[in-house]
Amino acid sequence: MSRLVVVGVQWGDEGKGKMTDFLGQRADVVVRFQGGNNAGHTITFGGNKYALQSIPSGVFNPRIKNVMANGMVINPKAALIELDGLKERGITDFQLFISDRATVIMPYHIMLDGAYEAAKGGKMIGTTKKGIGPAYSDKYSRIGIRMGDLIDADYFAERLHDALAVKNRELAMLGLEPMNFEELYNEYRAYGERLKPYICDTSILLNAEVEKDSKILFEGAQGVMLCIENGTYPFVTSSSPTAASVPLGTGLAPRYIDKALGICKAYTTRVGGGPFPTELDGDIAHYIRERGHEYGTVTGRPRRVGYLDAVGLRHACRISGINYLSIMLFDVLSGLETVKICNAYELDGETIDYVPSTLNKLQRCKPVYIEMPGWKEEVTAVRNFDDLPANAKNYLKKIEELTKTEIVIVSVGPDRTQTIQLKTIF
Repeated sequence: MSRLVVVGVQWGDEGKGKMTDFLGQRADVVVRFQGGNNAGHTITFGGNKYALQSIPSGVFNPRIKNVMANGMVINPKAALIELDGLKERGITDFQLFISDRATVIMPYHIMLDGAYEAAKGGKMIGTTKKGIGPAYSDKYSRIGIRMGDLIDADYFAERLHDALAVKNRELAMLGLEPMNFEELYNEYRAYGERLKPYICDTSILLNAEVEKDSKILFEGAQGVMLCIENGTYPFVTSSSPTAASVPLGTGLAPRYIDKALGICKAYTTRVGGGPFPTELDGDIAHYIRERGHEYGTVTGRPRRVGYLDAVGLRHACRISGINYLSIMLFDVLSGLETVKICNAYELDGETIDYVPSTLNKLQRCKPVYIEMPGWKEEVTAVRNFDDLPANAKNYLKKIEELTKTEIVIVSVGPDRTQTIQLKTIF
């Protein structure tokens, strides 16, 4: 298996960064195929913790080619700050390639993101206000600016002029100050010049790597339940984190994608608004949140927590064609008297085993649980499945049974060494 997609199968924050880093040590290429710096991938190794937002997780290995593909929206200023931060911490030897077709997040996108979110009042989506949604909107409205434009002075001036003709009217409509062409042009031309050594046609690069049979790891952001097409709309992100979006977001044909690994916490979390059938509060929620350090990598916001939702998990596995599962933060559940898995919903007195498409129905769903005995033993030092407590093994086997998907990796701590690998898939 030479081309593997790593996909979050919940509402994001599943631990994709650690798993991409763990598997990426064997990769030749690591690719981000959607999203932007609204993603927060935390990687821990050698006693150091690194938080990445837009740079691919293979950046710590100088042998790996790291690709920010055309399906991303990229904030050049934020990307440079991230790169400078890595260099300050001694990460200076890396290979980075940025698609000339990736859409640029401009300052007016960030302003509009905050203004539109505030206008929703009590119905806020809970965006990171990084400008992601407005940047994708401009992409599809065909007034977006792309990374390759930044290094073509005359064409960038033309594109920016046309964009501001629209965006300044939009800003004024919301009571915001219009943006100055010269200031924006000079600032972003400078960013383009700094990033110019990295900007190229990454589709050509990736197809060449396929020809060489290189091992390519595709790294998604957010999670399938936040997919614009198949998630809990409208409380979703502005792109599709599913494996199906890899070909479109990278310029590779679908036939070159081999398998998909679903990244799943041993429980469920969510940031921001939207329905959450298994959400908990009280002592158990506090226990899980503190043991799992469930606070947003990008925003610092406390995450909502709940029991594992197998209904949502089955939906995500089906939509994204998941072949295998990796169970993350498994150590967090140690110490609970009992653990629960939601295997169905009760909707208006009827038991259902699917995720309703409308927010109205999903908000009325109540979880139907399977309850299992927990385990007291700490598992952070365990490296073999057979050495796990019996109840812990039973919990993992139940997840496999309910999802009909094989678990191949179990994470028992934040460090890349704190990993139980049941099967080699990459």
